[in-house]
Amino acid sequence: MSKNGGVNQPGSDLFDAFADTALRWPERVAVESPGSTLSYRQLALSVSRLAAALGDRPGPVAVSAGHAPETVVALLGILAAGGTYVPLDPAFPLERRRRMVAAARCAVLVGAAGQAAALGLAHVDPVGELPSPERELPAAVAVGPEDPAYLLFTSGSTGRPKPVLTPRRAVSAVVGSLRGLFGVGPADRVLQFASLNWDTCFEEILPALTSGARLVFDPEAHSASFPRLLRAVERRGVTVLDLPTAFWHELVLHLAEDGPDAELPSCLRLVVIGGEAADPARLADWSRLADSARIRLLNTYGCTETTLITHAVDLLGPDTPEPGRPWDAAERAPIGRALPHVEELVTAEGELLIGGPALASGYPGLPEATAERFVERAGRRWFKTGDRVSRAPDGVLTHRGRIDHEVKIRGIRVDPAEVETALGAHPRVGLAAVTATTLAGRTALVAYVVPRPRGDGGAPPTAEELLLHLREFLPEHLVPSRLTVVPDLARTAGGKIDRAASHRLYGSTTGTTAVLS
Repeated sequence: MSKNGGVNQPGSDLFDAFADTALRWPERVAVESPGSTLSYRQLALSVSRLAAALGDRPGPVAVSAGHAPETVVALLGILAAGGTYVPLDPAFPLERRRRMVAAARCAVLVGAAGQAAALGLAHVDPVGELPSPERELPAAVAVGPEDPAYLLFTSGSTGRPKPVLTPRRAVSAVVGSLRGLFGVGPADRVLQFASLNWDTCFEEILPALTSGARLVFDPEAHSASFPRLLRAVERRGVTVLDLPTAFWHELVLHLAEDGPDAELPSCLRLVVIGGEAADPARLADWSRLADSARIRLLNTYGCTETTLITHAVDLLGPDTPEPGRPWDAAERAPIGRALPHVEELVTAEGELLIGGPALASGYPGLPEATAERFVERAGRRWFKTGDRVSRAPDGVLTHRGRIDHEVKIRGIRVDPAEVETALGAHPRVGLAAVTATTLAGRTALVAYVVPRPRGDGGAPPTAEELLLHLREFLPEHLVPSRLTVVPDLARTAGGKIDRAASHRLYGSTTGTTAVLS
């Protein structure tokens, strides 16, 4: 048994590390929420109850994943049973969730019975009667490193959610690296902030619950109020905060309004950011805060297909060579160095390729897409990130843009072609072009639509009508912030639709445009 709960040992499994932690610190609080707390022993017993209800190797199991301890029980219970965790956001359109469970081939849902019925799935209640404290913890189902741990969905050009299957060996490899990177231990309290439907949440949950730390739930963190978030962090004694970079930008602007004397919670020691490039102007603002030399500001990079974080660097704070130095607003923020479990390769074109044990298995049911992004070079398997990077003399990488048309919206990678396909499904849409721009300081999607000619002379679809259409099929982050109906789209010399040129042509229009409210 290693100091890190066994997760770094060859052949070890993530769930073994959690079980080891529960045995070592059974009475320590594992999960805290406004309504209750669970000790590590209580959490382990709840997990074993759910695993028993699911049965051995239940396959892909859908979970109605909200910000609640029950979702953590579901995640660990599915892993204990040898199944595959498939989170579903209950706020997603019903048709989207149906397509997700069909693509994942789920037969059962952990969550409310009504949600399971709407999806045509069997139902297992995530909260049953808590087993007796005297009951011995049963052993988890024996699994292999290539057995799947979870299945998530990314944006794809086909108009359907694209599944990414991550094996247990990938998660086990990453969690050990992250515990070392974050320096997380039993004294830490980690706020559960990220959506439980995206892989960022695993950065919060898994290092915490395999190190004896406390995972904290608080609805004030999701109140859209920065003062309430900061008060919740102080009240709960949160030491580790993992934020999407776009959200962190807005937090910094809020703090900057109070000037350099603005204070962050005294308990906070580490702020992790990631999902998109850190704005140098916001870094300069952060560096002027009174607490900037005390708190680690850690910038991270990773892809769903490479399992959580692959690169990281301390931008400001006590672990930098000059803890109190101001950040130059003209200095681009690097994405960092590869973590211990990661292999990297930068091609002649500057594209970053990732290898090593943390690679996903691929895109189930999509062999061509898998072959396109997961490639063999010199007998090794690599994932083509699509990100262009440069390397500094000290080995630190800096992001230099994309080699394709994918963009990041709220820290989530988006293929504009998926939105174009959804628009094209409307019977009165002829052509569509979707691209990204900056609106009110945020990266946002904008769409330009050419109506399909109508023989009866009827009116073309309105922009408002098309946004309502998209909301029936797409999650909120894929619905454009602005949609404009236009007479035609710009094209390249080869006749293809030119997204960027269409935006330049119509981006300032005040005509038939609808703005997402």
